[in-house]
Amino acid sequence: MFERFTVPARQAVITAQQDARERRQTHIRTENVLIALYGSPTSPGAQLLRDAGVERADVEADIVRMHRGDAPDPEALATIGIDLDEVRRQVEDAFGPGALERTRAVRGKGGGKHVPFDRPAKKSLELSLREALRLDHSYIGSEHILLGLLHTETGAAHHILASRGVTLAGMRAAVEEFGRGAASG
Repeated sequence: MFERFTVPARQAVITAQQDARERRQTHIRTENVLIALYGSPTSPGAQLLRDAGVERADVEADIVRMHRGDAPDPEALATIGIDLDEVRRQVEDAFGPGALERTRAVRGKGGGKHVPFDRPAKKSLELSLREALRLDHSYIGSEHILLGLLHTETGAAHHILASRGVTLAGMRAAVEEFGRGAASG
């Protein structure tokens, strides 16, 4: 399937992996793919997002808000009698400085070379192929990846876009119109 990807579409996949690694995630998620579409600013996917009024900074803010709860909340844990600083101190006393950073779970969070796609992100890429075929295109461009992300079963990216009024039907029409006026990428 990846042999059909255009250069900007391939770049989006690479950038999604880099984004997941930088966010210390164990998997590439749909929101990583969405933000990666902005990596090639002149690509159809990025242009279509901007035309729909969806700016990179807004998507970044939505992602940060969504994942704010991923890290332990020291105040919430304190209400049930857990002091994170004390736990860290005891672990480091027993196992040495930086012991928590040497755990397999932490090392697995983006520290390796390959970060796999989670199920919704994989599904969105499969759906991008279907969208390209639906449009009778012999390639998969960044615009098709965007369409794949807009399917309801594809997770957080769908919710981010839907909250900004972007729909699959509306974006399909925009992709078709865009294709009439410009070469795809």
